[in-house]
Amino acid sequence: MCGIAGLIHTDSEPVSPVSLRRMTDAIAHRGPDGQGHWTEGGVGLGHRRLAIIDLSPAGHQPMINADHRFVLSYNGEVYNFRELRTELEASGFWFRSATDTEVVLNALAAWGVQALERFNGMFALALWDRKERRLLLARDRYGVKPLYYSQQGSRFAFASEQKAILAVPGTERRLDKPGLLEYFTFQNFFTDHTLLEGMRILPAGHYAVLEPDTAQPHVRLTRYWDFHFCEPAGEVNAQEYREELGRLFQQAVNRQLLADVEVGSYLSGGMDSGAITAVAARCYPYLKTFTCGFDLSSASGIELSFDERVKAEAMSARFKTEHYEMVLKAGDMERVLPKLAWHLEEPRVGQSYPNYYAAQLAAKFVKVVMSGAGGDELFGGYPWRYYRAATAHDFEHYVDQYYVFWQRLVDNQLLQKLFAPIWPDVKHVWTRDIFRDVFRNQRTRLEHPEDYINHSLYFEAKTFLHGLLVVEDKLSMAHSLETRVPFLDNDLVDFAMRCPVSLKLNNLHEVMRINENEPGDKQGRYFLKTNDGKQILRDTMRHYIPDDVAAGVKQGFSAPDASWFKGESIDYVRKQLLTGKPRIYEYLERDVTHALINEHLSGEQNRRLFIWSLLNVEHWLAGSYA
Repeated sequence: MCGIAGLIHTDSEPVSPVSLRRMTDAIAHRGPDGQGHWTEGGVGLGHRRLAIIDLSPAGHQPMINADHRFVLSYNGEVYNFRELRTELEASGFWFRSATDTEVVLNALAAWGVQALERFNGMFALALWDRKERRLLLARDRYGVKPLYYSQQGSRFAFASEQKAILAVPGTERRLDKPGLLEYFTFQNFFTDHTLLEGMRILPAGHYAVLEPDTAQPHVRLTRYWDFHFCEPAGEVNAQEYREELGRLFQQAVNRQLLADVEVGSYLSGGMDSGAITAVAARCYPYLKTFTCGFDLSSASGIELSFDERVKAEAMSARFKTEHYEMVLKAGDMERVLPKLAWHLEEPRVGQSYPNYYAAQLAAKFVKVVMSGAGGDELFGGYPWRYYRAATAHDFEHYVDQYYVFWQRLVDNQLLQKLFAPIWPDVKHVWTRDIFRDVFRNQRTRLEHPEDYINHSLYFEAKTFLHGLLVVEDKLSMAHSLETRVPFLDNDLVDFAMRCPVSLKLNNLHEVMRINENEPGDKQGRYFLKTNDGKQILRDTMRHYIPDDVAAGVKQGFSAPDASWFKGESIDYVRKQLLTGKPRIYEYLERDVTHALINEHLSGEQNRRLFIWSLLNVEHWLAGSYA
């Protein structure tokens, strides 16, 4: 696990080693175990190393293959690298290290871009072909590892984080106004936009090619993999599905325990991380586990269930792990926000500062930690969201219903008023089209409720899960910590995509709607009635974890911010957003924004996500990116 960076000058001007070093210095936190730089004329590749597999100098990057044709800068872990290595050795390749990096390098040399489909793991990579003078950028199937790029004039730059690209002298820094509108609609980015104009993220499951010597060099993107949730043909034997899920789950966890350093696990108190811990603890005596809890002394309503330390402690005792905890209070959010905004680079999908503290805790003891991310998105963990559009009349009706639900921050009716200061610059952006475009590779003729559910699973894997993965990467690597996600093992994902909806959800035809942010206990009652997601996973995981955990109500990793924003942190919210001259009001209409904030402070509406986003963007604007 590492950080990569690079520069290509399409006018053949030599790449400055100083500029390349500035790029890798900007992401030193991703790789404190070493750095490397390679330049040749107008091409430069840089690398920061976090040594996980083969800790020797043989793993140094950028890495050059035996015939000196290919140069690789690589970030990630390919868990099936030993099988691939055996195949490559049989074809005549020889290896000087025990790293997966060298396997990736030789696989690309042997099989070209087809090698990407054979990698089971997480990665972002840059491969320079010295013979054909061609740059290949690639990202793993699911988007676990991020990769950004920007082309300004004759300079093409790429890196694991935006800050490395911004470190290049002469790089212009301008807010992407359409990106800001997209974010304040979905609290996420469904396109390849960021908050910086001209800065793009390579989509998951894609590779990009740049040939700098062509008349008009530009990046060509190609999709090599995509999610495809579908109903199986023929009769469904539920017991066979459960047995196969159990086998694949154990295989996935065991695969991802591979490391030459100690591996730990998050233990939230929920089913997914608990099951991972159960399997990992069989291989790792006294496995180290980590839980982040919350001070609930001022919480109310559903937030009173947000601290899962008691369940986590019980599972730690059951699995005999070496367990560590920390408790977050309102002041912890206020304290960390400037640093968080710098590491996160653009906010996505909810309050993420608890992830920062959890990673900080784990990094004190291990270099690798296992996470339960992906279980919900693959096996139907958010039924109250899918039901929103399960009874649509056709595809366009489905898009209309689901689109309204996913306006997480600001309703469409308010967008023009809220963005009045910059409306002429963003009025051409149709956020419904952005939403619909997520399905551009999916069929639009939907006939059965299962079709709509599978479309929702596809949508959330492409957008919500991707946002979670980007956040987790940034905030774990801020502490030089590698996060692994066993649920995103290729074989397990393939199984989940062909697993019938009837085994994931019990109440498919019961359609209920709710506003996730509605105050009071209506939300809690709704969850209790529709707690029917991930049924096959719950049934299978009972072999590993207590029944009460397997049957528990879905609980996200969230702090009680709804209470804190109008309680212990109310002065902080007022200082940052209601007084003085916040920079956010260069782009958002002050009175409209104040009215929405005050709806939360008065208890009229739950605007916790909106307030969090305002705070995060305000710190982003006040930082070095503006």
